[in-house]
Amino acid sequence: MKSFLLPFTLFLFVISIGGCKQNDKTRTARITASTNEIQYAEGLEIYKYQGYSVVKVTRPWPEAKESFTYVLQEKNSIIPDSLKQFSIIPVPIQSIVVTSTTHIPALEMLGVENTLVGFPNTDYISSEKTRKRIDSGNIREVGTNETLNTEVLIDMAPNVIVSFGLNDSNPTLDNLQKSGLKVLLNGDWAEQSPLGKAEWIKFFGALYGLDSKANTIFSEIEKEYTNTLALAKKATSKPTVLSGAMFQDQWYVPQGESWASLFLKDAQSNYLWADTKGTGSLPLPFEKILEKAQNAEYWIAPGDFSSLKQMSDSNPHYSEFASFKNKKVYSYGINKGAKGGILYFEWSPTRPDWVLKDLITIFHPELLPNHKLFFFQKLE
Repeated sequence: MKSFLLPFTLFLFVISIGGCKQNDKTRTARITASTNEIQYAEGLEIYKYQGYSVVKVTRPWPEAKESFTYVLQEKNSIIPDSLKQFSIIPVPIQSIVVTSTTHIPALEMLGVENTLVGFPNTDYISSEKTRKRIDSGNIREVGTNETLNTEVLIDMAPNVIVSFGLNDSNPTLDNLQKSGLKVLLNGDWAEQSPLGKAEWIKFFGALYGLDSKANTIFSEIEKEYTNTLALAKKATSKPTVLSGAMFQDQWYVPQGESWASLFLKDAQSNYLWADTKGTGSLPLPFEKILEKAQNAEYWIAPGDFSSLKQMSDSNPHYSEFASFKNKKVYSYGINKGAKGGILYFEWSPTRPDWVLKDLITIFHPELLPNHKLFFFQKLE
């Protein structure tokens, strides 16, 4: 989730109970009766049973053809034989290594940030609370996402490592599992709906035995988002919007079915590429962008730029757009942590209500006159 365009920005199985022993009948009934507790996230399923939970990550990455199942076992509980083929994790966990900044807010909101013992490239973390633990030496560097330090992780022996996969090839994670470490894939980054991403806090709630707290937190986020969405529908106009910026010789805009594009739609704007298909980024030549968006009223998320001068120094052609000339360019690149980590990358997936409020305040300030911009700031 390193850009608004590419929210960096990372499991299906059928339980068969046939042939159970007679004394397992009660347990079998519980397995078949539980329902998925997830409402919005398309790549996550959680089933609660007496003494254990079954967590399924059905879409660890876009277009994944495999899924992953984890059985979370409470103390002194019995796991049915039909589930013993899957990774069994004793809960509540006491220590964790995560590999994406999008995991940090969930830990903090659940009040378990003190269990975080390792992270790859801690400079990316912007949260003040977790940065204090980094500065005090309580969180160790564990390499990079692509090449996690196996020796360090084995020495640390965390209860679980929560990582993500870009595809089905990840030899580092395979080696960690062969070493006896518990590795879970988290697919929050592959979700496209704003509330779908945010609902992954329940994944962490299940690991810590804090399901009720996670449900309460998410319900509040859901309430704030839906109320703000209803407010946005009172808008009497839809301003035209451009997004993205040049990278090498191409301009990348969010595709119409992407997370970024859905925010712009929910904020009652006319995003000029809203009708394109796909959930990633669409590369286009500069001329095509200029032809369609030269007179767009707003420009949202022009990369990591923090000033208009920085933008024009990077590419003088940016000044040809009306939104640039009229100083209606808004960037997420200003609000940073002590080491340069961008707060938007870390917190926006968990707090889509804050993102939506920012965008409505930009496009329709009369609807939220008291809201102070958090993620997006106007470039000067």
